[in-house]
Amino acid sequence: MTLLVLGLLMFLGVHSVRIFGDGWRTQVRGRLGEGGWKGAYSVLSLLGFVLLVWGFGGARQHPVVLWTPPLWTRHLAALLTLPAFVLLFASQIPGNSIKARLKHPMVLGVKLWALAHLLANGTLAHLVLFGSFLLWAVLSYRAARQRDRRDATVYAAGRTGPTLLALAVGVVAWAVFAFWAHGWLIGVRPFG
Repeated sequence: MTLLVLGLLMFLGVHSVRIFGDGWRTQVRGRLGEGGWKGAYSVLSLLGFVLLVWGFGGARQHPVVLWTPPLWTRHLAALLTLPAFVLLFASQIPGNSIKARLKHPMVLGVKLWALAHLLANGTLAHLVLFGSFLLWAVLSYRAARQRDRRDATVYAAGRTGPTLLALAVGVVAWAVFAFWAHGWLIGVRPFG
């Protein structure tokens, strides 16, 4: 559990700089330069991610059960991750209506993903991992919307083609992950 918490602190800590220290981030980026900042950010993120994956894997070997979710929550979780995948890809495909309307779809996708996994799992490790990501996503979305208002950010209107592409890629990626990759990578088959 220690590695999981350390990994979460490192990974989510790096990803929380804009939430808690946007001015500090600007100063450090100025000193390090864009490449230096991105390099340090990437290394710390990757190290944190490796630690949290390793720590979560270890914590799953000796689960501390807090509650036993009903079986139907597994199916609900699998279905909730479908829009989470669409939101993830909508954040990466320029010019789509989903991003134009929601502004920060990746963070909203993380919220759905984390909530889905909290509904379906009742161990301490799941609560720590997905609860941390859910809390981070709530704070990150709030901070991003505050920056948008402060900077009077205007998002371009979305177009049909990129919107359909985001939907299609999100659905296909979800299907591949839900029906194959989740079982292969995580050892749990959401529909199996």
